[in-house]
Amino acid sequence: MFAPARILAAVMAVCGLWTFSAPALRAEEVSKGPKIHSDIVYGHKDGLALTIDIIQPPEQSGAAVLWIQSGGWYSGWSDPHNFLVSGKPYLDRGYTLVIVRHGSAPRYQVPDAVNDVRRAVRYVRLKSEDYGIDASRLGVIGGSAGGHLTLMLATTGDDGDISSKDEVLRQSSHIAAAVAIFPPTDLRGFVNNPPQAIKEIDALKPPLSFDESLEPSVSPVLHVTETSAPMLMIHGDRDELVPLSHSTNMEQAIKKAKAVGKLVVVKGAGHGFDAKQQTETVTPETLSWFDEHLKAK
Repeated sequence: MFAPARILAAVMAVCGLWTFSAPALRAEEVSKGPKIHSDIVYGHKDGLALTIDIIQPPEQSGAAVLWIQSGGWYSGWSDPHNFLVSGKPYLDRGYTLVIVRHGSAPRYQVPDAVNDVRRAVRYVRLKSEDYGIDASRLGVIGGSAGGHLTLMLATTGDDGDISSKDEVLRQSSHIAAAVAIFPPTDLRGFVNNPPQAIKEIDALKPPLSFDESLEPSVSPVLHVTETSAPMLMIHGDRDELVPLSHSTNMEQAIKKAKAVGKLVVVKGAGHGFDAKQQTETVTPETLSWFDEHLKAK
């Protein structure tokens, strides 16, 4: 059994989605490599800036992958140069990377994070031509809470509000493909009576302190339709924090709705993957999914 402290460490590690495990690039590699646009403001909350980083590969394919920075619905900042290593497989394929941060716990809760990542998608669509991005070829990836937010984007996209005075809100929030890694998919009960593993982690209480009546609205398993974006879930069969049932239930909902989806189960993996699992399964499956669903038409 994972001890609570170990589970929390896994949750917080996911916030960086493995961005700190790789060695730093040499100066000459950075100078010849992708172009980084850092701390781009896509919105404001209570006088605070919501930011993204955009990393353009030397040869862009037009497709982009939005990388949701979220673990336990905490969204932390890290130097975008870290993503030149962890994001190299995507950049090498010509994908533009968009590092997305949302309003973070403990100040903000899950519904706030959902609204923020939707706005981030709208902003990227609005500014897509400025960064060589095809707005119809946006993929999203996230792990744990980031996976939950990824599936929310896949299942609840809309065409925007054409009557809004905010030009960002007039844009669509639809995406073309999603990869969710060990995602929570059903938050019903999480506010007042969460599973024991969640209950034992004090850091997860602030993001789950929202109106209980909103739980269904932030449970992606309830929002799958035939028009949902293609969804890939990757989940370990020994995950005690977010049990595999979250992804198997999502898989069933996808099949019932006749949507497009796939579940990859990583044998022996808990809430996190070791280097071998990452290299042999997670990264290849992810790249294959994006390559299939973000093709130029």
